[in-house]
Amino acid sequence: MVDTVAITRGHGTTGVVKRFGVTRLPRKSHRGLRHVACIGAWHPAAVKWTVARVGNQGYFHRTHLNQKVYRVGAGAIHGTKNNASTEQDPDIKNITPVGGFPHYGIVNEDFLLLRGAVMGPRKRQITIRKTLLAQTKSFATAKMDIKFIDTASKIGHGKFQTLAEKNKFLGPLASKAGKEDK
Repeated sequence: MVDTVAITRGHGTTGVVKRFGVTRLPRKSHRGLRHVACIGAWHPAAVKWTVARVGNQGYFHRTHLNQKVYRVGAGAIHGTKNNASTEQDPDIKNITPVGGFPHYGIVNEDFLLLRGAVMGPRKRQITIRKTLLAQTKSFATAKMDIKFIDTASKIGHGKFQTLAEKNKFLGPLASKAGKEDK
């Protein structure tokens, strides 16, 4: 079990309705309806910190506690060809999907397979540390068997787990066949 510490995905400047869930004003409001109706009393002549205001949404420093590590794998830079296969898989396959991960590419370095989501966009630095809390849940100590790792293309509707499987199913493509005839 590990903790992941990172910066969340940033959304820029947002209004009070999206940022704090403030109720929209009636349709006939004079100066806009996605505002706070009253930001405070006349005196004291200051806006309290508890009043919802426009500002930055996301790009916050957060810690995700107790994520289970399912697999530690060697990347493609080490020449590993079989780092995503399981006992149920008929093919030898790599962790990188067909066509690579969107906005990332090919996984060359060593990787961790974690349970749950990891915050932030692709390629953002993440600090992984030993968990600070004692493990009381039964799933923390239970042995988990990974039955399947999906390596189909993440761009569009991926169907094939490996390029060999795709070429075997599709056969000689029309574009290749037309060039061979000429």
